[in-house]
Amino acid sequence: MAKKQFTYRGKTLEELQAMGINTFMELLPSRERRKIKRGFNEEEKKLLENLRKRDSIKTHCRDMIILPEMVGKMINIYNGKTYEKIKIEEEMLGHRLGEFSITRKKLAHSAPGIGATKSSASVSVK
Repeated sequence: MAKKQFTYRGKTLEELQAMGINTFMELLPSRERRKIKRGFNEEEKKLLENLRKRDSIKTHCRDMIILPEMVGKMINIYNGKTYEKIKIEEEMLGHRLGEFSITRKKLAHSAPGIGATKSSASVSVK
């Protein structure tokens, strides 16, 4: 079975990479469109320049929007403690980098210990 070709709002990846940021902006949801319209800050501009030079970089810019030119690159995103290695894929377009690097661990509790409840207080340890 052949792999289905990726499209984002009816455009293929090649068409998205050929268009400029301003035309790509029109395809995004309003929140991301507004962020691009306001312009990138210095850190985000530096991130884009470094991505054009290299395939793998480290960044703290968790609020950067994933653009078509980032597809196929490796980005190490800081989660507050370590850098998580993320490979940018087509399905990530329009999302933010921080969505793919979770900052909180999943908390799983084990069974309660002896004496934790009234019923377990009278149980012998043997």
